[in-house]
Amino acid sequence: MEMTEASDEIGYAAAMQELEEILEQIEADDVDVDLLSARVSRAAELIRMCRERIHATRIEVEEIVAGLGTADSAVLDDEPEPGTGNA
Repeated sequence: MEMTEASDEIGYAAAMQELEEILEQIEADDVDVDLLSARVSRAAELIRMCRERIHATRIEVEEIVAGLGTADSAVLDDEPEPGTGNA
């Protein structure tokens, strides 16, 4: 996979795939020492991006779930109490 300057333009899955490729390159017996620093730097950039994406997604999911709790209680408030005959 080709290195891109704007890592935020790639998706999480693509970033993980690129990280796997970099890991394979780094672990290879014939690793090019001249490129090693650049590959490690790119890996660090991708890891930061993935962590940020995971953090942002966790916050979004928590907000969605919290909103569901609020929506559920609003629906329940509109339902008649059992046994009141207001069905």
